[in-house]
Amino acid sequence: MKIALFGGSFDPPHLAHQLACLLLLEGEGFERVWMLPTYRHAFGKQLGPFEDRVEMCALAARPFGGRVVVCEVERALFAERPNRTFDTLEHLQAHAPDDAFTIVVGSDLLPELPQWWNFEALRARAPFLVLRRPGHPREAPGFRFAHLELPDLSSSAIRRRAAQGLPLEGLVASAVADHIRARGLYRPT
Repeated sequence: MKIALFGGSFDPPHLAHQLACLLLLEGEGFERVWMLPTYRHAFGKQLGPFEDRVEMCALAARPFGGRVVVCEVERALFAERPNRTFDTLEHLQAHAPDDAFTIVVGSDLLPELPQWWNFEALRARAPFLVLRRPGHPREAPGFRFAHLELPDLSSSAIRRRAAQGLPLEGLVASAVADHIRARGLYRPT
């Protein structure tokens, strides 16, 4: 099976993440998209509770009828240490050797990819597909880019809006907005 590995903080997942899933399935020919919420950020970034991020990813994936799956593998792999995409891929390839994995990243991440642990070996193990984001590179040597550009949405801007009690409609799925409100996520302490 041709699977897009779509990792990220998803803190929270927003409509551009959902549009990315649609693009991967319908525009790039993947049979499945696996959303991989980061358990522990490799560069020490503070993240919301993993359980909430997994639940919000599941809510965002629901409209895709099983073609987008939330994969929690990083909880077990990285409970005691930072996330390493190489280790995640190695684990998934060992447990699903017949599947063809592609690592999906946003173009905003291109400058930091060389800092990823064992990056050249990672590139040798699986191809990358770069999703275009406004204001970031539209091409880079050695990388394949998706044809369409995603809208200019960011989880950090959505967290700021939620902290101010502002509406989230049009930015996140309605079920995700309901979850954020019900759990009081991103509100000042």
